[in-house]
Amino acid sequence: PTLHRMLQQLESAGMLQRDGDGRHYSTGVRLRRMAENLLLNNTVHGARHAVLRQLVEEVGESCNITALSGSEVLYLDRVETPAPLRFYLHPGSRVPAHCSASGKLFLAQMSPSQRRRLLEHVPLERYTAKTLTDLAALEREIERVKRDGYACDDEEFLPGLFCLAVLVPTPGGKSNTGIAIQAPVLRVTPDKALQLLPALQRAAAALAKIEAEAMPEAREGE
Repeated sequence: PTLHRMLQQLESAGMLQRDGDGRHYSTGVRLRRMAENLLLNNTVHGARHAVLRQLVEEVGESCNITALSGSEVLYLDRVETPAPLRFYLHPGSRVPAHCSASGKLFLAQMSPSQRRRLLEHVPLERYTAKTLTDLAALEREIERVKRDGYACDDEEFLPGLFCLAVLVPTPGGKSNTGIAIQAPVLRVTPDKALQLLPALQRAAAALAKIEAEAMPEAREGE
């Protein structure tokens, strides 16, 4: 079969989907769901969860591990703080990329044209008074994220919720895994959140080590 016919078959099977310009393809819903199931149930889940639990004990706030799924952020794992006044978001939850700290990190790894293709079919919906709904404003925020190496969600998705996130580093540079701290703004201000950044970065490095150690085992099993 020709390449065009193969692409049509993959599109029909939900493995690929055609972008709005008609010239590019991205992962389809079915392929994303298969990848998400692997991420949610892979062999390093227990080790990742232990890192997350240790981070929660250290910073005293809820923490989660995320991945990009289409134009949304998928929660792969989460540990809640025992402290009162917390936000419940379970593994498998999804939040829009444009108004989440992890989402901004994933978007910052893309070129401007890749971001436009990803977001052109997804309106920058307003969830709170602080949600960035203007593409130019979002681009300015993404430039700041690229400069600083971390991202914040200051009540942009849920009123009263502050989130700080970093990417889990990879040898190749680009990462599809993030780790984040979420807390009520009554307990964590932007200034206080930055005091938690070193602990978050240490946890990200620990997750990177777990993933790196699992890679040789994955190759042996192929």
